[in-house]
Amino acid sequence: MRFVRCALFTALATFATIAYGEPLKIVHVMSYSADWVWNQDQLRGFREGLGAADVSIRIVELDAKRKDATQLKASAKEAIELIETWRPDLVYTNDDVAQAEVSVNFINSKIPFVYSGVNKEHKDYGFDKASNVTGVLEREHFAGTLELLRAIKPMPHLRLAIVLDDDPTWVGVAARIRAELAKRNDVEVVQWLQPKTFDEYKTKMIAMQGKVDAVGLLGVFLFKKADGKFADYEEVLHWTADNSKLLDFSFWDTRVERGTLLAMTVSGVEQGRLAGRMARRILIDKVSPASIPPEPTAKGQPTISLARARKLGLAIDSGVLLNAQVLTRFAWSP
Repeated sequence: MRFVRCALFTALATFATIAYGEPLKIVHVMSYSADWVWNQDQLRGFREGLGAADVSIRIVELDAKRKDATQLKASAKEAIELIETWRPDLVYTNDDVAQAEVSVNFINSKIPFVYSGVNKEHKDYGFDKASNVTGVLEREHFAGTLELLRAIKPMPHLRLAIVLDDDPTWVGVAARIRAELAKRNDVEVVQWLQPKTFDEYKTKMIAMQGKVDAVGLLGVFLFKKADGKFADYEEVLHWTADNSKLLDFSFWDTRVERGTLLAMTVSGVEQGRLAGRMARRILIDKVSPASIPPEPTAKGQPTISLARARKLGLAIDSGVLLNAQVLTRFAWSP
């Protein structure tokens, strides 16, 4: 396959009361690449939630953050062809791109689909009318993240800037943040920043210094550089850690690893684990996907970059650190 790398992983075990003549066949369609920890965590959780089964999993990476629209369409086409020819017992899809490019082509097919990491609403893809689709919604812990921010630096009224890129994922995230803001008067978003280029991002971030209390780094993947390629998000966050004095936050531990100060993280493992339990009910207990309502994971993990805190000159209370996952170095540190 030209645009899709398929990897075959086989886990062999046996249910105590059920034996299969052939392994269960599962296609796993990743919106992004298999080398991204977020994807690895979801798949690891999925395997745990599915439990001890004789199962063959074929993985297709759409790699949406590094491919242009034409390449993405080609990857999705090959994923669709794999599903149609291999006829798996179930398809497990991650994140929104896989839903828009692959899952919507199989609404009401005989093959059950389970997703995780989805930011849009179930109905936005027409899944509310599908008999064969359910899954796990990704819902950021915005209120919890603000509490963690205030635990590190008490502020009665928070002025925020939020950074987004052009990925449609962020439309739903921004809508949920606005809905949360409408309920409270102790925080406001002063600016929603949506740079097109890495240079524009740098300019806007420098201009924000001293004008807000903190910045939310959400969409940081689609900023083009002078050569027309997208800046790697680690490069974006590395530059931010070196050049911004603002407290910053996000909702994923991969950002904290790369220099963002804190997050009440959405756990990829928990997302996958819940999806795996749903898949188990469908495959083993023979429950209809339509009878399993989509739901988000509730559990969040406070995560703090101590390296970033030191760079910002912050002294964090030991009680806060004891209850958090603490990262003492940057991902790029030697």
